[in-house]
Amino acid sequence: MSNEAKPPFTVETVDQAPTPPRARVEDAPQPEAETTGERKRDYLDGFLAEKPQGIDPGAPGGAIYDGVVDVLKEIFDPEIPVNIYDLGLIYAVDVSPEASVAVTMTLTTPHCPVAESMPGEVELRVAAVPGVRDAEVNLVWDPPWDMAKMSDEAKLELGML
Repeated sequence: MSNEAKPPFTVETVDQAPTPPRARVEDAPQPEAETTGERKRDYLDGFLAEKPQGIDPGAPGGAIYDGVVDVLKEIFDPEIPVNIYDLGLIYAVDVSPEASVAVTMTLTTPHCPVAESMPGEVELRVAAVPGVRDAEVNLVWDPPWDMAKMSDEAKLELGML
């Protein structure tokens, strides 16, 4: 580039720029609710209420699957103040096309005091979810449960984070 070429911009020097006007409450635009007397519709209402279209009810995000997970989050381990889902005791939730639900779970230890009653409670609660035809609980010991299976929420609740 030669010295003779004119740059694509201009330089303007000023001694002082005018002060911009201060924002005032009176200058703010009036919300629709005050002008029409009606409450403005929250733009998220419809978005949050809308359910995804075409999702299998038994797949994650589907009504049956989410209902089963919600019920599992209401069942608490009697020795640890955390629900069994966040505790990592639920290994799988399988929903068949006929709405039969199979829950694969474990317990913190084979000597857990609720080893006899917990699977039955899980089965009863899952079977009560709307849309579930029947429920089955498979209690497994392999892989064994360890604290790494806990959710971050459970670890936070127990002061481990």
